Amino acid sequence: MTTIRTDYTDKKFQSLVTALDAYLSGVNGDSDGFFREFNQIDRLQHVVVFEQNGRAMACGAFKEIEPLVVEIKRMFTAPQGRNNGFATKVLEELEAWAMELGYQTAILETSKSMLDAIHLYQKNGYLVIPNYDQYIGVETSVCFSKKLGKK
Repeated sequence: MTTIRTDYTDKKFQSLVTALDAYLSGVNGDSDGFFREFNQIDRLQHVVVFEQNGRAMACGAFKEIEPLVVEIKRMFTAPQGRNNGFATKVLEELEAWAMELGYQTAILETSKSMLDAIHLYQKNGYLVIPNYDQYIGVETSVCFSKKLGKK
């Protein structure tokens, strides 16, 4: 098992994101266009890909939202890799990388219907916060925050 730090140009990351977008298209329904607007990967310079036996199994990324704050983006685990702790490994690596760069807080958004994602964030110390920025007023969204370095 290997965790790789890379950026948006990584082909394995792009492949996982393609699968993620297909999955989210079904979750988001009529709102898919709205969410796609905020999930472009072409500026993600901090990407983590988790591999097992050379196969990309999970990914995630972060981007700066404001000084000291990053937003976690594009978290996904391939169906064949689920329930193995891969998402937690990606999230921990993203948090470690963000802390190394001096960030203190991570925020993120997910769909209220994505119960596995909500559970992942809560078990890793993320707390529900009011919806932020473009997610204000989006009733299908739930937002989280975590002070980095805390469990």
